Amino acid sequence: MAKTLQINNKIEAGKLIKVAAFKKDIRKTTPHTHNNYFEIIYLSKGSGHHYIDSHAYEVSPPVMFFVRKEQVHHWDLSSEPEGFVLILKKAFVERSLDNELKSLLIKISRLTILDITDTDTIQALFGLLIRETAYEHEYAFQITEGLLRSLLAKVLEIAAPQMTVNARKGLYETYFELLSKGETIKNTVAHYADILHTTPQNLSAACRTAVNQSAAEVLSGHILDQAKRLLIYTNNNVTEISAMFDFSDTSHFVKYFKRLTGHTPMSFRKMQ
Repeated sequence: MAKTLQINNKIEAGKLIKVAAFKKDIRKTTPHTHNNYFEIIYLSKGSGHHYIDSHAYEVSPPVMFFVRKEQVHHWDLSSEPEGFVLILKKAFVERSLDNELKSLLIKISRLTILDITDTDTIQALFGLLIRETAYEHEYAFQITEGLLRSLLAKVLEIAAPQMTVNARKGLYETYFELLSKGETIKNTVAHYADILHTTPQNLSAACRTAVNQSAAEVLSGHILDQAKRLLIYTNNNVTEISAMFDFSDTSHFVKYFKRLTGHTPMSFRKMQ
């Protein structure tokens, strides 16, 4: 096992968005993360499994998957796939002045898998995006921006009846984004409350309103997800992983992990 995860980059330098047909020859891939981009995959045909972090999702088309940049994923397909892939860099979002588009993206990033209805509209929008992103012209960005917004809105319309969590807005969304940046995680809510110019109490209240968890529980969940990825997909030792999450003592991290999972980090690694 490597010290670091494999990082894939499937978008050309200088491009902010890429939309293409899903490669039919893809069957199995090795676990990897993405080079700072968000990926949406729509499959209209195919079978097998898609692994995201330590979770196996059955490929049962028509289905859509959403992979954030910090997540580890790989494919194990048993039949020829058909569909589309959309790769979106953060720089595209930063260039956009469309706040509604940014709001839609925040909501979309909460999803992992979605059973798709209204496949005609979804396929038509992907087809238009492929055509408009194929070449550069004066209004290419604006057209792509509009089509992307339409696709995201349609996905959220489809997702609405399937979503089990109410819309998460405001302070919680910002907190969640901050944790998901993939940078060094500090194991203290006060650190993030300070960055967000609020108090730990206000941050916890926002989290409870959004997802019925305290800010500390949201932070613990994020640390556990990240730690599990490192334990499963790298050979970093427990001391190294502990330091990545700002634990001053490895034994504290071991107790923390065991209290929340019922296993020590090493026993969890051996189970995988």
